[in-house]
Amino acid sequence: MAEIILNVEIRDRAGTGGSRETRRQGKVPGVLYGGPLAPVNIAVKGNEFRKALHTGKLLGHLVTLQHGDEKQSVIAKAVQFHPVTDEPLHFDLYRVDEHQLIKIEIPVHFKNHDISVGLKKGGTLEIIRHTVELACPADKIPEELVIDLASHDIGDTIRISEIKLPEGVRPAMERDFVIANLKASAASQSTEGDTTAEA
Repeated sequence: MAEIILNVEIRDRAGTGGSRETRRQGKVPGVLYGGPLAPVNIAVKGNEFRKALHTGKLLGHLVTLQHGDEKQSVIAKAVQFHPVTDEPLHFDLYRVDEHQLIKIEIPVHFKNHDISVGLKKGGTLEIIRHTVELACPADKIPEELVIDLASHDIGDTIRISEIKLPEGVRPAMERDFVIANLKASAASQSTEGDTTAEA
């Protein structure tokens, strides 16, 4: 079961006017959609929604939506923020079954930059994909994909096959695509040239 529970209310008014009225009441308007059912306009108390946001486990994660005694597993697909205050203005929730296979973008992070063989030689990390689309059960969505740079040298190509994915999780694309490259920088190439000349 999801860690976050959002207690929602049904909104009577749709559209911009309805959303403004909801925000004036201290709530965040949203829409629940997906599956065979029609979209539903909903709202969550502002402080409760902000608390869920600050956990870092709202967007792109399995969330339990509760309305009275009814519960529904959903994925928080998108949140719109005010451009100045950064307050949440609107959100989208997508209905899913807890074990349903879904496709979702997962962030890629890199570790051990400081001890990377290639980076210590003056190489540079060229990131091709900052996110990777995975196909996974809704209750097994990874937080992130982490790539260890420690043993990577200049000239290495880092592909999706290098990442050990959780059981039941696979890339949405079949091919072994590139995530990043370790390239020689101008400085490292110059150093290599100087070394060759001295030899």
